[in-house]
Amino acid sequence: MQLKIMPKKKRLSAGRVPLILFLCQMISALEVPLDLVQPPTITQQSPKDYIIDPRENIVIQCEAKGKPPPSFSWTRNGTHFDIDKDPLVTMKPGSGTLIINIMSEGKAETYEGVYQCTARNERGAAISNNIVVRPSRSPLWTKEKLEPITLRNGQSLVLPCRPPVGLPPPIIFWMDNSFQRLPQSERVSQGLNGDLYFSNVLPEDTREDYICYARFNHTQTIQQKQPISVKVISVDELNDTIAANLSDTEFYSAKSSRERPPTFLTPEGNASNKEELRGNVLSLECIAEGLPTPIIYWIKEDGILPINRTFYKNFKKTLQIIHVSEADSGNYQCIAKNALGAIHHTISVTVKAAPYWIMAPQNLVLSPGEDGTLICRANGKPKPRISWLTNGVPVEIAPDDPSRKIDGDTIIFSNVQERSSAVYQCNASNEYGYLLANAFVNVLAEQPRILTPTNTLYQVIANRPALLDCAFFGSPLPTIEWFKGAKGSALHEDIYVLHENGTLEIPVAQKDSTGTYTCVARNKLGMAKNEVHLEIKDPTRIIKQPEYAVVQRGSTVSFECKVKHDHTLIPTVIWLKDNSELPSDERFTVDKDHLVIADVSDDDSGTYTCMANTTLDNVSASAVLSVVDVPNPPFDLELTNPLDKSVQLSWTPGDDNNSPITKFIIEYEDTMHEAGLWHHHTEVSGTQTTAQLKLSPYVNYSFRVMAENSIGRSLPSEASEQYLTKAAEPDKNPMAVEGLGSEPDNLVITWKPLNGFESNGPGLQYKVSWRQKDGDDEWTSVVVANVSKYIVSGTPTFVPYLIKVQALNDVGFAPEPAIVMGHSGEDLPMVAPGNVRVTVVNSTLAEVHWDPVPLKSIRGHLQGYRIYYWKAQSPSKRNRRHIEKKILTFQGSKTHGMLPGLEPFSHYTLNVRVVNGKGEGPASADQVFNTPEGVPSAPSSLKIVNPTLDSLTLEWDPPSHPNGILTEYTLKYQPINSTHELGPLVDLKIPANKTRWTLKNLNFSTRYKFYFYAQTSAGSGSQITEEAVTTMDEAMASRQVDIATQGWFIGLMCAVALLILILLIVCFIRRNKGGKYPVKEKEDARADPEIQPMKEDDGTFGEYSDAEDHKPLKKGSRTPSDRTVKKEDSDDSLVDYGEGVNGQFNEDGSFIGQYSGKKEKEPAEGNESSEAPSPVNAMNSFV
Repeated sequence: MQLKIMPKKKRLSAGRVPLILFLCQMISALEVPLDLVQPPTITQQSPKDYIIDPRENIVIQCEAKGKPPPSFSWTRNGTHFDIDKDPLVTMKPGSGTLIINIMSEGKAETYEGVYQCTARNERGAAISNNIVVRPSRSPLWTKEKLEPITLRNGQSLVLPCRPPVGLPPPIIFWMDNSFQRLPQSERVSQGLNGDLYFSNVLPEDTREDYICYARFNHTQTIQQKQPISVKVISVDELNDTIAANLSDTEFYSAKSSRERPPTFLTPEGNASNKEELRGNVLSLECIAEGLPTPIIYWIKEDGILPINRTFYKNFKKTLQIIHVSEADSGNYQCIAKNALGAIHHTISVTVKAAPYWIMAPQNLVLSPGEDGTLICRANGKPKPRISWLTNGVPVEIAPDDPSRKIDGDTIIFSNVQERSSAVYQCNASNEYGYLLANAFVNVLAEQPRILTPTNTLYQVIANRPALLDCAFFGSPLPTIEWFKGAKGSALHEDIYVLHENGTLEIPVAQKDSTGTYTCVARNKLGMAKNEVHLEIKDPTRIIKQPEYAVVQRGSTVSFECKVKHDHTLIPTVIWLKDNSELPSDERFTVDKDHLVIADVSDDDSGTYTCMANTTLDNVSASAVLSVVDVPNPPFDLELTNPLDKSVQLSWTPGDDNNSPITKFIIEYEDTMHEAGLWHHHTEVSGTQTTAQLKLSPYVNYSFRVMAENSIGRSLPSEASEQYLTKAAEPDKNPMAVEGLGSEPDNLVITWKPLNGFESNGPGLQYKVSWRQKDGDDEWTSVVVANVSKYIVSGTPTFVPYLIKVQALNDVGFAPEPAIVMGHSGEDLPMVAPGNVRVTVVNSTLAEVHWDPVPLKSIRGHLQGYRIYYWKAQSPSKRNRRHIEKKILTFQGSKTHGMLPGLEPFSHYTLNVRVVNGKGEGPASADQVFNTPEGVPSAPSSLKIVNPTLDSLTLEWDPPSHPNGILTEYTLKYQPINSTHELGPLVDLKIPANKTRWTLKNLNFSTRYKFYFYAQTSAGSGSQITEEAVTTMDEAMASRQVDIATQGWFIGLMCAVALLILILLIVCFIRRNKGGKYPVKEKEDARADPEIQPMKEDDGTFGEYSDAEDHKPLKKGSRTPSDRTVKKEDSDDSLVDYGEGVNGQFNEDGSFIGQYSGKKEKEPAEGNESSEAPSPVNAMNSFV
């Protein structure tokens, strides 16, 4: 059975809405093929309100299609615009677009006006919108003299901007002279009109460069207003001079800077009106002044603000509703509130509407004798008027067409003929604008044709609708039939749906839906068919979805998303946060199956979506991330049930930020005694919102509350109202009572005074009482003011006393105080320690013992014992300076101690003294002891002088600290060859009385290393090292000079130079011919076997290394002390290591010579150089 066009039998479900929208787009896109005769259609035109840049050529677009191709004409301001008469105006070939060349000459203002384009061919004429062409304008600010503004702290202020009128209107912003935007806040903000509003001014608002800028985006220019100077002064700074000159200084308000309730700076009054057009953005603004700074709230009377279309700007001072519609009309109320009151303003909003389409007319293709209709329906507020034109002429004055009948917004056609072809224009207009639509009637007789490409392949996900396209054209309208398979089996209407545009829909495609489908189009003039192919794919699925997560700030969270898909499709997986892209933040890491967020912050809370996309389908899964935080602070604190010593506090909890509140912490402030200092009072359960608080007398309380959850503690709430309790006697006495004498005959009694909170009333005093502990005296008492000490004079030295201090005020006494024990003043000890003994442990340590001093002789609190000890000086030093004594103190009652850090082989004296709180007692008799010998320090210096061919002389200074009697010196030395290897070590003993020694029978021109140290009977001391070189054989040096003057040698050098010159010329010629030559060839060409260095054949004594392995020896150790530099000494340089600074380079950049690093067996140091060869260097290579 064949399937023909069906009327709408299928019910629509929510899931099929995108499908229907797609089909509607296909229907509206159905067009007459361009190879068929048809009236013109406007395809592109400039906007109705066309603002141009006066610095560029004017381009007014008008593009159209039709068959035959249309011709174009223009009107300007309602009359024909003859472009041939204006040399600056040209029309783009094959188009109606106008190009007006004003860059060479002419002005944009000359071509300002209303333009309309007409595209015409033999079948009709289409017209464009009325295009209003206006050049953009960015005028300068009018010059004005701006007086400085002076006002008091706390007053309100409005800085006017009043930008010049531009086209389009400019963007306004405020900056300073440094082009930095001025900071804005709830207190300071910019209004919609560009003015800068201050709810109240502060001293930091003082500045001389408040500058309003206007940016004209169309011309990319910025204009600026003259700077405005503002000075904010305190009331104390206002003097009679300023008051006398009020006429010369602008004061914006005469009000006091005291706190005040809000008043509106804009808009004025209690009510205002606002009109906005449908589809625009509705912006409502309320800016208030007051002290403290008011907060703005918005409500809609008899309704709610639309969700997802309502936004707050400018610190909630501006309410914006996007895509506004007639339903948004009504009364909106803004409320300004601070601690002193509230005020409101009502804005009555009326939404009007320019015309908008309900049904725009569509092109109509009819065959001769058919009937049809054009429908044009629009709405607006007020209701738009509909008018018809045909080929750009009002239908009332157009040529009569018997097949046409006009009925309001509908044109009815019956029995049309070819002459009925025309373009009709529908115009819907009201006071806010107009709509213009072109729709043609084209009368054709055309056999069917299928426009969908043949053998099109469709791929569809299983269990989803499949849409097989069969775009067609024909006149009369063809009927469509579909067949499946090579045998052409007809499709049944109970499984398939055929839409009016020819599309075949398979509502639920299955695997067996795969195959070839044929579309057949027929009308009375003929038939056409086309084949398409359908493949069914497995759906993409998320088999492991991300899961809900609750994390703390600073931790790491991971979401997993595993995807399964058809093997022929390649999915891409993306992650979204709150349906937007992930933040550009390195904390977010995405791999194959996971999203990982490190160091989570509060802003990371939200919904995370894993979306897997293929070319055919997409799936997604979401999970919510909750970031827990400390609670928001409680608010609305209230005091109730006030009593003398209690009050009830209640509050409203703040948001718990996804973690339940576990407890509330209540703190108090005593504004009478400790203003600004908060103390802990009590804690209650997180489920409570009230607490009964116990209070102390004579305290002016304020309370605040903090909430705590598992994450932490909230910020404090605002303080409650104050509450003053009645006075009472003190309920406690001072703490930390002590009695200590400052002199031998007094007793100083001290205590920690009660604070104002603890005084419980006015007139706080203290009753101080004392008596000797071991006597029968009565208590002696005195009452003192609110101080912290009292001094009792005339007491015996260091006697125990019983002490008590009691608080009292104007109401009465505190409870009986506790008794504490103290002592009268101390005096210096009278007796020195006895039986002092010294035991020497080693050359740097001694142990001291002594007998303790009787307690009665100490006359105070025993602090410890102090040892004074000093070293006996030599007669020469004794005359130069005082004896330096050292002190060691041993705490408590110790009777022995160790003296560390003594110098060996020295004579020491010491004594011991007892110490109490007053000071030291007399010294014991001096004790003398000697320390044994120790090892000496290194010799003070070592120099090598008078080097000769086979000898070196060493000079030295004895050790600065011999630490005993020197017995001898030890000198060890060994030669060093050119590869830093050490020769055999020679050991030599030198008498202790020597300071100079000459070594003989050494090798000439050889480097030696010396090790030198002193000895005592205790052992060897630290060593000092040095290096030196014997001189060169004079005869050998003479031969070096002689060979450089030999004729054969000079001739050899000239030959080498000539050979190098010839090689350079050959290389230059080869390079110009494009030839190549390697660096190695060039280096080989320059090598001369006559001057290659010879290998030394001397023996080695093992590998030598100083502080830096395989690096040149220090220059200081290789230069003789007489500063005479020998050739062998100075040749040691970075050249040996390939880093010489005098290296020669060939013309291609290659380095002459091979300095790749120090080789294991190279000539002696100093035999190579990066300089060009010379006779002397060549001779040195043989040494």
